Amino acid sequence: MSTLPHSSSYDVNSEMEDVTSGITSFDANELESRRRNFLDDGFVFGLEGSGLERPKGKVAQVVVEGDNLETEQWQVLFVCLTFLAHAAFASGAFTEILQRNSGNFAVSLVECSALLVSSWVLADLGSGILHWSVDNYGNGRTPIMGGVIAAFQGHHSAPWTITDRGFCNNVYKLCIPFGAGTVGLVSLLSGPFVTFFIVCFCIMEILSQEFHKWSHMTKSECPNIVNGLQTCGLLIARQPHAQHHMAPYDGNYCIISGLWNQLLDDSGFFRRLEHIIYNVNGIESNAWKLDEELKQRTLQGKYNLSH
Repeated sequence: MSTLPHSSSYDVNSEMEDVTSGITSFDANELESRRRNFLDDGFVFGLEGSGLERPKGKVAQVVVEGDNLETEQWQVLFVCLTFLAHAAFASGAFTEILQRNSGNFAVSLVECSALLVSSWVLADLGSGILHWSVDNYGNGRTPIMGGVIAAFQGHHSAPWTITDRGFCNNVYKLCIPFGAGTVGLVSLLSGPFVTFFIVCFCIMEILSQEFHKWSHMTKSECPNIVNGLQTCGLLIARQPHAQHHMAPYDGNYCIISGLWNQLLDDSGFFRRLEHIIYNVNGIESNAWKLDEELKQRTLQGKYNLSH
């Protein structure tokens, strides 16, 4: 039996090496792709290799694919229908409260005013919890909330971008979780007092993005009434919110009035939540990724912020 020439043996070995190298390269690329998809930090501004850099000057920067700064007609329609639905639910709830009070308008007004104030207080807390969660967990590929997460995290790279948005363009995304569907479901399962509270709460959460926008605008750019409400502490002011925009973005999350910010930060509320989440599934918050010292302090049980 004849044997293959030395040159043929060399060719076979070379081909085997090429195939093996190709398989190894394919496996490595596939593994790296999976790794990026599973732990994609592409929207964490400030993290090395994030792909997001702060532009020079006040240049608007849109980070969500398909997003733009122009207000579209469908956004206006969606927002208007949402607020009309909320007004209808609130009117119905107030009418029922009035009937329960035997037509006593003054008592009904006092009760609804108390519900309005309590919703404003708790909505500020809700805005902080929502803001913390989307700032620190998930990314643009997260199901359902991906667009909101990417927008909030990308906001850190060009925070002034929000000031270029019209009202409906700015708030329409929040009309989905806090829209008529949510209020309608609550009204079916509860009475008029809870319904009125939820209507006010949802409206506050929708408007929180506009309050947020005003905190990034100068006094001359805002209406006088807005400046007055900010001075009184009824709306989030510029200086308190500016503290949030310092890396690692670990505090001052509440964006309606900011009433809860000091209590939440001094008590270490969010650091405690991050520690619990880390113990459950090993996932680190984005604030930890940006500040190793913050991570170590939290793991040691030192939860309150030092700044």
